[in-house]
Amino acid sequence: MLTQTEMDDIRATAAELADAARIATLAHFRTPGLTADTKETTHFDPVTVADRACEQAMRAILARRRPQDSILGEEFGTTTGTSGLTWVLDPIDGTRGYLSGTPTWGVLISIADATGPIYGVIDQPYIQERFEGGFGVAQVTGPMGTAALRARAPRSLSQAIMLSTFPEVGNPEEGAAFRRVVPKVRLVRYGMDCYGYALLAAGQVDLVIEAGLQTYDVQAPIAVIEAAGGMVTNWQGGSAHQGGQVLAAANADIHAAAMALLNS
Repeated sequence: MLTQTEMDDIRATAAELADAARIATLAHFRTPGLTADTKETTHFDPVTVADRACEQAMRAILARRRPQDSILGEEFGTTTGTSGLTWVLDPIDGTRGYLSGTPTWGVLISIADATGPIYGVIDQPYIQERFEGGFGVAQVTGPMGTAALRARAPRSLSQAIMLSTFPEVGNPEEGAAFRRVVPKVRLVRYGMDCYGYALLAAGQVDLVIEAGLQTYDVQAPIAVIEAAGGMVTNWQGGSAHQGGQVLAAANADIHAAAMALLNS
């Protein structure tokens, strides 16, 4: 069990990480000539100078402030610590959006113990919105001030708004399951990356359904959504902490309705 002092230090460290990430990512966002390498040979999986600079900046802060903690980062892998806590970092979640100039990418910062994520931040540097969840806190701070995060109350699936990053969700079998949900909801929007999970925590949408995710894609969103009263599992109702299939829902009722369709 963490003490209040330890929780306060983790929150202060996460805020410093997010501040540094804003500087590193905005230095290159919407600049002429920004290019990307691809991490895959079969499809375009981009990484930019901003992804690498952002994670390096965050790792430097952790080395100074919390050298006892482990780190799992998308670009530079795992650094082993001794505290039993792991910082999980995605320096730019939504690099395709970043390259396109859209403001729906974000920086994901979380810390996990053996049970999974216990605190997380979804930060959108360009809009200057920071969504925070864990340790009894669920709030967003941005251009409109600071407000509590609260996921939507139950309503019928036919009234729901659902988000996903890609229309082609996962493998063919997963895509077929996803398409069973699509005609049952009121509205589906694509291309949100991590910002979709932030909107769910803020009470704007009801569902986010995705597949093929990595640990660093999901741990911060899980912490923020759960702090806001929502829930995140895999498509069978189990843990989503390690990525793969993700079903994020504003409440248990709409989660159950979507999961029934995914598994029908």
